[in-house]
Amino acid sequence: MRLVRRYDRASTPYPPDAGAQGAAMTTPQPKDPASSSPDAPSLSETATRVRDAYAFEGGRIHIGAMIEDGEPNAAVAVNLPVAMLNRHGLIAGATGTGKTRTLQVIAEQAAHAGAAVFVADMKGDLSGIAVPGPASEKLTARAAARGQEWVSRAAPVEFYSLGGQGEGVPIRTTVSDFGPVLLSKVLDLNETQESSLGLIFHYADQGGLTLLDLKDLRALIQFLTSDEGKPELKGIGGISTATAGVILRKLTAFEASGADVFFGEPAFDTAQLLRTSADGTGIISCLELPGVASRPELFSTFMMWMLAELYQDLPEVGDAEVPKLVFFFDEAHLLFKDASKAFLDQVVQTVRLIRSKGVGIFFITQTPKDVPGDVLAQLGNRVQHALRAFTPADAKALKATASTFPTSDHDLVEVIPALGTGEAIVTVMSEDGAPTPVAITAVRAPESSMEPAPEGVIAQAVAASPLSAQYGTVVDRESAYEILAARAEAEAEAAAEEGAEPAPTSTRTKGAAAPARKRSSGAKDEGVLANPAVKSFLRSAGTVLGREITRSLFGTRRRRR
Repeated sequence: MRLVRRYDRASTPYPPDAGAQGAAMTTPQPKDPASSSPDAPSLSETATRVRDAYAFEGGRIHIGAMIEDGEPNAAVAVNLPVAMLNRHGLIAGATGTGKTRTLQVIAEQAAHAGAAVFVADMKGDLSGIAVPGPASEKLTARAAARGQEWVSRAAPVEFYSLGGQGEGVPIRTTVSDFGPVLLSKVLDLNETQESSLGLIFHYADQGGLTLLDLKDLRALIQFLTSDEGKPELKGIGGISTATAGVILRKLTAFEASGADVFFGEPAFDTAQLLRTSADGTGIISCLELPGVASRPELFSTFMMWMLAELYQDLPEVGDAEVPKLVFFFDEAHLLFKDASKAFLDQVVQTVRLIRSKGVGIFFITQTPKDVPGDVLAQLGNRVQHALRAFTPADAKALKATASTFPTSDHDLVEVIPALGTGEAIVTVMSEDGAPTPVAITAVRAPESSMEPAPEGVIAQAVAASPLSAQYGTVVDRESAYEILAARAEAEAEAAAEEGAEPAPTSTRTKGAAAPARKRSSGAKDEGVLANPAVKSFLRSAGTVLGREITRSLFGTRRRRR
């Protein structure tokens, strides 16, 4: 590809944002040759319009340069306002068209702008974001053609894993905190079963039966379906034994699939995802997900749990100059695969509302049709890589994709399939809330490594992380399983004592028999109450009953931190 003539680009930084965060925005931004140099070539009408539309006043992320006559025009920068990251976005395109690199370009610049970033690494090819990119003449020339002064650097990265399945710091949550709504989704329960599970959670909340892991929930359901627990079951809404049995069977299968490792303590505090480094750079939280693609329900449920936790804990901030957190969901189709209508409605509501909390969400997938229409309508920033049309269905999807973009001078039905690797159709939300005109864009190069991190880098980062000591070791404290077991044992002991009482009252006077029975009953009660497990249960029940239990939009427990 022929390179355009390189113009003078003295070190021109991004416009600063408010406070210390603005100091972190050090990626050079090209000058406009049309206005700064008398020798600069004149721009076409289209190029001028695109340049002016994407020349934002505040902090901005440089996506790349407009393609004109088949070549990138370094004089026409295509940018994304940092303040508009909370308007959410979509990065779409066929396999191998450069979606992951576009994600990397936006994520690393968002971090350097001061926003915390979360990326779900489904394929293991995003770990290189923790390693400075290697320089080369080819890379430098490619960057220059796109108006980019390339520097080799990486943002601070924290690596995580779900339940310790991987090298990262384990992310776990308790069953109580996870809540019945999300658990119903992952268990594929119908409406009746979901409402029944909600009543079971309510019983646990009110009875002081803490549900830490799946064995706690299984023990509680087994108790409620036993002869001793059936009266309790009727008392919380008349759940049928058959419904409880179905939930128990699905829970057992879910546990057997390996999901038990994701539930337990210490429960992860999602506030850890909002951290920044000492110089104001946002920390990139990289969740390693090897093998989780084979269990999309688990992936989608944990992702939505994180959003639900953030939504309920974060204060309203409105439109901030720098968002608090930007999520990137790679392989977003897994998030919506086989999702119920109720769950999708909750996703739509969360996407709508979480913007005001200073959180942006980007979905990365192959075609826009992978994202439900109501969710797609909330995404103000779009980066569309090439789509291929090999079948009538592909052609129909291509036309539908083209029709969702603002009016363009180009025939997008023809342009989108002809895009090369690293090229994309871009439109973003401008600072005044209007969509920018479509720009055919050559995407800039990431400054971090485009290869997976070398062996040992992740392990070294995890060992050095202060979170490893906090979340690295599983804790199994007393919870519903132990409390119910202790209760059953105490009742068995009491029944044994009752059965061992001597003999017939006919051998005693009535006056003597009554005190003896009273003493026996008192000794029995004292023995039960002296049991440490029973005492712990009563303390736990009193604590729970003494505070208000509320649940959020997704049924997750609201905790006071």
